[in-house]
Amino acid sequence: MPAYPTIASARDRFVLDHRPLRPANDAWARPRVVVEDECAADGGMARVATIFLTGRECPWRCVMCDLWMHTTVGDTPAGAIVAQIAAAREPLASAWPVDVVKLYNAGSFFDPRAVPTSDYPAIAAQLRGVSRVIVESHPSLIGERTMRFVDALQRTSAGGRTPVLEVAMGLETANPDALERLNKRMTIGTFVASASTLRHAGLALRTFLLISPPFVPYDQQDHWLEHSIDLAIDCGASVVSLIPLRTGNGAIDALVANGLAQPPAMADIERSAALALGRAAGTPARAFVDLWDLPRFSSCTLCVDRRLARLDRINRTQRDAPAVICPRCSAESA
Repeated sequence: MPAYPTIASARDRFVLDHRPLRPANDAWARPRVVVEDECAADGGMARVATIFLTGRECPWRCVMCDLWMHTTVGDTPAGAIVAQIAAAREPLASAWPVDVVKLYNAGSFFDPRAVPTSDYPAIAAQLRGVSRVIVESHPSLIGERTMRFVDALQRTSAGGRTPVLEVAMGLETANPDALERLNKRMTIGTFVASASTLRHAGLALRTFLLISPPFVPYDQQDHWLEHSIDLAIDCGASVVSLIPLRTGNGAIDALVANGLAQPPAMADIERSAALALGRAAGTPARAFVDLWDLPRFSSCTLCVDRRLARLDRINRTQRDAPAVICPRCSAESA
């Protein structure tokens, strides 16, 4: 197994060389849509539609990323993102209007090769009537195009309610060495500066952090997670979203084989949720754990559903819930 490179360009090659085959994705196909409730800033529940858009892959080669599997090789054609959003609204007839729309395009929204800037007005028109729009972006792309999209949202509302724009950015970890080795091609300073730009523009920030990021020793994971949460909140994050490290993208599997990464167990995820809840207490921020595919992190089929339900309850209420007591897990750990 080749060693993990120390040079960024070689890390790009490492990530690409370890990838499985990319599925054939169509930028004109109807996107997947998930409708769920999320705890809002006022403590109520917001109805959220997440539209998983298909477009060009992000130009960065982050070692932990598996979103490239849902992207296209070439540039996103003009009009394709608009068509996907329009198609997504059809099955939402019973749920629309939703309060919040997440446009998750498996890349960076403000990359013009992934979301053409010429599509901004038409995208904004599709979002008329919602209270909040959430997009994902690499911190390095926050700037002029961000404000152009804000302008499109304002022009489309034309006297009505202008949606709040919330930008989700991946900090991943505040451990500077681990962040550099993740190959995100950004520093903590990059993130802080981009968060400041959003704050001064009156835009909201959502921050993604990894549970069990690579290159951080196990006995330091909790320390660095707490430090990462504090940094995100200090930067004005209204939401801190914890993403468990997943295998399956090739590069992470290679790091696991080299002893440089280890996906979390369910107990690690539950502990991380408690840490995040504690750090967010008394602040305007909410702390969520990403529940997607969470059963893969459990080795016990007896209690996994109850553990998932508990984490979902914590996400919804922003309060701790009684721990799950499992006779099988207790017996195995005795």
